[in-house]
Amino acid sequence: MRKMFNFMGVVMMGGLVGATVALLLAPTSGEEIRSQLQEQTIRLRDEVKSVAESRRAELERELSTLRAPYRKE
Repeated sequence: MRKMFNFMGVVMMGGLVGATVALLLAPTSGEEIRSQLQEQTIRLRDEVKSVAESRRAELERELSTLRAPYRKE
């Protein structure tokens, strides 16, 4: 288990370093990168919000089904 956490830590650090290097060596200006990151962040936030609302509605339907009295047919 400890090895897995160490591996995940190394992978995350590698990703962070790779992303930083990619940003520093990118052929676009800082302003363009910031606007792209902002757009992607807004898009991601909206997607997460949509999925969360969908999941919440699904769970509420399941809960109401479970709370309904048992009916014999």
